[in-house]
Amino acid sequence: MSGERLRIGVIGLGGRGGLWRHWHAPGGRSEVVAGADVDPARLAGFAHERGDAFCTNDYRRLLERSDVDAVAITSPDHYHEEHAIAALQAGKHVFCEKPLAIRVEGCDVILRAWHRSGRHLMVGFNMRYMAMFRTMKEIVDAGTIGEIRAVWVRHFVGRGGDFYYHDWHARRAHVHSLLLQKGSHDIDVIHWITGRYTKRVAAFGGLDFYGGDRPDDLTCPACPDRGTCPETLEGPRVQCAFRREVDVEDNQVMIMELEGGIKASYLQCHFTPDYHRNYTFIGTEGRLENSEPDGKVWVRTRPSRGWKDLADRVYEIKPALGGHGGADPVICAEFVAMCLDDKAPEATPLAGRMSVATGIAGAASLRSGGQVQQVAPLPSDLRQWLAGGGNSGF
Repeated sequence: MSGERLRIGVIGLGGRGGLWRHWHAPGGRSEVVAGADVDPARLAGFAHERGDAFCTNDYRRLLERSDVDAVAITSPDHYHEEHAIAALQAGKHVFCEKPLAIRVEGCDVILRAWHRSGRHLMVGFNMRYMAMFRTMKEIVDAGTIGEIRAVWVRHFVGRGGDFYYHDWHARRAHVHSLLLQKGSHDIDVIHWITGRYTKRVAAFGGLDFYGGDRPDDLTCPACPDRGTCPETLEGPRVQCAFRREVDVEDNQVMIMELEGGIKASYLQCHFTPDYHRNYTFIGTEGRLENSEPDGKVWVRTRPSRGWKDLADRVYEIKPALGGHGGADPVICAEFVAMCLDDKAPEATPLAGRMSVATGIAGAASLRSGGQVQQVAPLPSDLRQWLAGGGNSGF
């Protein structure tokens, strides 16, 4: 297929649906030819900006079109399973924004549909394309800190209310948990950099700040406390963050045992004043740590009686253009290369499935008082197919 132009349809035009602008390059290798959304305002905005693209409020009409080669699924999480399966069954290549689904069983059904389709499937793990985390991966793969034995991750989710508690994200029915929804990125990076998947977890968490007794239909513009409430929003996400229906934890701690005996911990809080992901990898020969606000990665080495321990190192991460630290244009280009050139993506569908399985096990643990939970293994039919030459690995 090398040298052809990929014609893309987008299902879900809000939020991550804005990726379509990176794919729409009529003079290049890809073009966005269709969009689907149930929100008339989003659909109208896309139609106005994109021009002559096919627009519909029924994604099935988009999938029927012969001029759509590939589909980007950027709809809310609880629709990913339905949309991905339908797109693969329609013979389309699929880019599915993370998480792959909000059920382990849903992920496995998607993988089976991918197997039967003969098409390409990619998961939107954009952190694998960020310069900071690619630098950390390169350092680990070079053996600089030896064999990884411990991982610590602290995720300070500044503006967590803005991002997750004023809209559909605040309900388990839509996201399952934020260990899955938000944490899927972090869990995947832990798996990717260590080269190991999680086997079992234990977690504690709660709804410690958001939620409450406000009416479910209360919105910020209509709230009598909008002048004093620090959570007031005037934008696309305006449901009260303290409404009764909110049932997704905003504060959680998870410990993980990975393959090979690696121990990891993951902390996530949604009411911190700042935004920062702090990763630490500790190996047999050193320690690797990052600071997103400072744009730095540090390497400290243990005494080795060799050249390696003559100096600790500081990496200055270069700024990049494009959303998510320059990752968005890169991941979009890789999807095109996967579809047209058969180039293997940085993140495999299996990685998407294992991130979901780990997040779901973590939520099950914290909702059962911290009981240890085994991460659901890959079913035997999928394991045999992937071992036989399917797109497997990390």
